[in-house]
Amino acid sequence: MRHRIKLRKLNRTSEHKLALRRNMAQDLFEHGQITTTVPKAKNLRPFAERLVALAVKYRKFNSDSDQAGALRVRRAIHSMLSDRSIIPSEHRSTYEGLSDAARRKSLRMASGRRYRTGEPKGRLDFTGESVTHRLIETIASKYEDRPGGYTRLIHLAKRRVGDNSALAIVQLVGDEEAPTSLTKPQRSSRRRRADSRYAMAIKAAKSWAAKGSKKSAPAPVSDEPESDSANPEAESSE
Repeated sequence: MRHRIKLRKLNRTSEHKLALRRNMAQDLFEHGQITTTVPKAKNLRPFAERLVALAVKYRKFNSDSDQAGALRVRRAIHSMLSDRSIIPSEHRSTYEGLSDAARRKSLRMASGRRYRTGEPKGRLDFTGESVTHRLIETIASKYEDRPGGYTRLIHLAKRRVGDNSALAIVQLVGDEEAPTSLTKPQRSSRRRRADSRYAMAIKAAKSWAAKGSKKSAPAPVSDEPESDSANPEAESSE
């Protein structure tokens, strides 16, 4: 029984569950939505909602010039989410082609501290952005007038290949695609095989119907009159 137990074990240790939840939250704030299994998605939503609520609270304290409260909330966010450098999507291919030393320069200052805002510094074309900075400045700014419900969970019809686990999408509210930009969902392999068998059956039925109509068609009738030699009654009367 699970009386008064709201947490999910997910077949992991406590440390592994914490790291998994933190990494999924960082991916959610970086990309706007992620696809995972239903138990992981349900375990992630309260954690992500709490982080967004803290970020909104930080912005409120900051606007009210309450530096002590803003610092306390920012430390709480950092202790829950940790930190990660986000490479801008337009510079992702360039970053993958850099050497390890060049990557370290684009992620950290000479003092070893991480770049936070993502703005290019010095002779660098780009720098990494802190996931905490994106959460506070980009994501929380959209929800300042929203009392809650910052994420949504969408169950998917398809299953994960391998263990047939149910999949779901966790996305931030407001980052969903517009109806005009939606693409037609891909057909499954089972649906494609069924459609091909149906098309072959229709083709075979049409060919059989065409052959049957040719066999049952009557012989053509000639419009020319018959000759006297072909009429035996006419020869006998003479």
